Amino acid sequence: VAAQKCRKRKLNAILNLEEDVCNLQTQKESLKKEHSQCSKSINQIKQKLNNLYHDIFSRLRDDQGRPVNPHQYVIHCSSNGDVFVTPKHLAKSEQKQDNRKEQKQK
Repeated sequence: VAAQKCRKRKLNAILNLEEDVCNLQTQKESLKKEHSQCSKSINQIKQKLNNLYHDIFSRLRDDQGRPVNPHQYVIHCSSNGDVFVTPKHLAKSEQKQDNRKEQKQK
């Protein structure tokens, strides 16, 4: 009787584990679909941002009326909504300073 109960418990444990595996596989597939949709959305947003970036730079002019070179300048948006166009070499030095400040705070 004890061996029979042990076999029954073992069989129940196996069945529960098989059910858990099935549920996890279903959840995995669902997460894969969600990940795929998120990746598509991110790529669409990146493309829209890239188009906007090029559109902005196609309209910008320097003091002499020449187009601003997008390879030499970057667009910065502040938290209050202000937009600045700054030379890339200045932007890189600002990022280094910000990174140093963050590391000191840690």
